[in-house]
Amino acid sequence: MTTNKKRGSKIAEAVAREILTQICEGGLKPGNQLPGEAQMLEDFDVGRGSLREALRILEIHGIIRIKAGPGGGPVVVGTTTGDFGRMATMFFQAGGMTFREVIDARLVLEPMMARLAAERRPVKMLQQLSETKTETGDDSAYLRSSETFHRMVASMSGNRILNLISHAMEDIFHDRVSGLLFPPERRGDVVDAHDNIADAISAGDGARAERLMREHMVDYARYVEARHPALMDEIVLWH
Repeated sequence: MTTNKKRGSKIAEAVAREILTQICEGGLKPGNQLPGEAQMLEDFDVGRGSLREALRILEIHGIIRIKAGPGGGPVVVGTTTGDFGRMATMFFQAGGMTFREVIDARLVLEPMMARLAAERRPVKMLQQLSETKTETGDDSAYLRSSETFHRMVASMSGNRILNLISHAMEDIFHDRVSGLLFPPERRGDVVDAHDNIADAISAGDGARAERLMREHMVDYARYVEARHPALMDEIVLWH
């Protein structure tokens, strides 16, 4: 029985990979519906249990969702950095990894991506970057605009893998410290830091962009540690 279950699990994983390949090669977009169960059973020549397990694997990883009711079935959804981050947190918790390590990873990634953004300087995004202003008013506007700036810089790096990892690390960290923001009297410094980083990127000065981003990130890391030192050694929990 154990052997059969293992074999069935491997079949389900293989079918899940085939379905994902079809989604990607077929150019399917969020909202597109996959073939019904009867068609899939015929296409993949597997049992109903293996097919449903394959679909469940894809659903858990945020690739599809199962739409209930008449006309329902598997539907493609848009994957997000949050999906990747949630999967990562499972490994982080299993490995006993801490928020200090998440910050350390961001301190490596974000300055490097700022350098890449300055070196590559995608023309269309330079204009967007110049129009991305950090708001200092209410907390939600400040958090939203600050996140937008960091995501814009990461996107300008031109490396989608680094971009995905960087966004996921930011999602994981902010999910835990969403209320831990610079106080209003310090937000002017954040605006200046963002403006200076944007200027360095626009000027194509990779070394300066990297240095300024590192200084900015270190400043925030020190603020978090001073306010909540216990948080830094807290293990990231799967969520």
